[in-house]
Amino acid sequence: MRFAIGDTDFLLDGEPHRVLSGAIHYFRVHPDLWADRIRKAKLMGLNTIETYVAWNAHAPSPGVFDLTGGLDLGRFLDLVAAEGMHAIVRPGPYICAEWTNGGLPYWLFADGTVGVRRDEPGFLAAVSSYLHALAPVLVPRQIDNGGPIVLVQVENEYGAYGSDPVYLSKLEQMHRAIGLTVPFTSVDQPMGTMLEDGSLPSLHKTGSFGSRSVARLERLRQAQPTGPLMCSEFWDGWFDSWGEHHHTTPAAASATDLDDLLAAGGSVNIYMFHGGTNFGFTNGANDKGVYRPIATSYDYDAPLDEAGRPTPKFHAFRAVIERYAPVPPLPASMEPGGSGRLASDAADGADREARVVPAADLAVRLDRVASLRSLLPTLTTWSAYDEPPTFDALGAASGFVLYRAEVDLPSGGVLTVGTEVRDRAIVSVDGVVVGVLEREHHDRAIVLPPVTGTLELLVEDQGRVDYGIRIGEPKGLIGGVAVDGVPLSRWTASPLALDPIAPSALDALSAVEPADGEALAGPTFATGSFDLDAVDDRYLSLDGFRKGVAWVNGFCLGRYWSRGPQQTLAIPGPVLRRGRNAVVVLELHASASRTAHLLVQPDLGHTEG
Repeated sequence: MRFAIGDTDFLLDGEPHRVLSGAIHYFRVHPDLWADRIRKAKLMGLNTIETYVAWNAHAPSPGVFDLTGGLDLGRFLDLVAAEGMHAIVRPGPYICAEWTNGGLPYWLFADGTVGVRRDEPGFLAAVSSYLHALAPVLVPRQIDNGGPIVLVQVENEYGAYGSDPVYLSKLEQMHRAIGLTVPFTSVDQPMGTMLEDGSLPSLHKTGSFGSRSVARLERLRQAQPTGPLMCSEFWDGWFDSWGEHHHTTPAAASATDLDDLLAAGGSVNIYMFHGGTNFGFTNGANDKGVYRPIATSYDYDAPLDEAGRPTPKFHAFRAVIERYAPVPPLPASMEPGGSGRLASDAADGADREARVVPAADLAVRLDRVASLRSLLPTLTTWSAYDEPPTFDALGAASGFVLYRAEVDLPSGGVLTVGTEVRDRAIVSVDGVVVGVLEREHHDRAIVLPPVTGTLELLVEDQGRVDYGIRIGEPKGLIGGVAVDGVPLSRWTASPLALDPIAPSALDALSAVEPADGEALAGPTFATGSFDLDAVDDRYLSLDGFRKGVAWVNGFCLGRYWSRGPQQTLAIPGPVLRRGRNAVVVLELHASASRTAHLLVQPDLGHTEG
């Protein structure tokens, strides 16, 4: 088969074809749930699945390129093909996606000499290596070769960042050089000169917007007089940041905008069809004068929620799509009021209610408790430095780094971080917490009590900036540390082994004798176990806890924070097992309870704004 760009339409084997796509990021969904999410996209009436490719997820360190497990992009694309659907792939190299560092590997910029998103030899050489690593996955899965891929996007909203046709041209040539033959696209907001600045004549321009569809398409047509109109990011919701309200858009309003888009003859990629979750420490952040880390949930108020269930937006969008294209019949379980689950044994296409195992909420007592300090030997590998090293210098992509210095301050003093705390530091003296420095509040100084002993700063990377000029910046205590203006030297530092959590730490924690009591004083670990007769998606509620990280069966669910809006952490069913399961929590501050709750229904933090 052939896919091409015609004068007015996309052409599939020479015939006009409308792309009806939905975004699913394979790296935000447990791989055992990929097929379920893809099939539900087809049931809404979509014919295409779009995904970014997260370079930094595949390349956690130099010389490594992981295509296994949840990063098996080839398997994801094969599942798309198995549903008879097409695929749009957006390998970047920059993707934004509210993903840490916009998808760019932190180690690429560690020495400060490599450019970011520009025509710079070091950056382009790394991009070339990345694309060559992707070639065996992408090239044979193009539609020309019998695969599902019909479009590939070059860069991502570059017009909002810069205007460098030489850089874009070199990127385009690199994509062609690895054997990609399908049409190439670019995407930008139809505002100002972004469409012109972010593309080339050889890249088919598409738009990104979520409202005012007719006006946006008119601006797109002005920038590109011929070819099919496409919104390749139709924003049907938005992401959440910690401390803000949960973002929603009315289903009826979004459906009207989608109807306007399709009535004008446009093709669409719905961003997102299913958002998923920023598991582990993968969330990004924004910094437009104030640093704002993004929440663990990437629910996005999408047609398919974080739990994989259809929302009112699913049914509203399906009703719109049905006016322009045939849609398959819905199983009863996907109708309003249904379970939202598909029968796991429905490979024969049987239209029947999915099997639902009766389940109840569970209270999980976290009865084994150990301080972070007591478990440090299982989590750290100390090394010595004259000044506090960055996370990047330590080879830490994300998470936590603990910095230590021996001090003699009989009168105390004012501790100051030279330039910036990135992003949050819990300051302790001899194991006693004395305060917190937060980048979000532009904190750089704290008063220390008298101390002759150990000064510790537990620094958390709360998410690397994914958009704008601060992409690629290092993490840690930037600019050194001084007390009363005198620099502190002779530091030891270590990343904490938390994603995945070190098995030796889990063993040590499980060996602790159960203890009575309710409140927890952090930083501390607590664990408890629970039994399940049947496995299904669940949700972890940590009501009464303040801030930290949670794991189930060693799988890092991500961060929780009482400031909201997110209230529960998604637990994919494949992470659970019949019989005994374990929950581990790292509470950084304090909790009023030692009881976690395993919920059947999620609370996605819908504090409406």
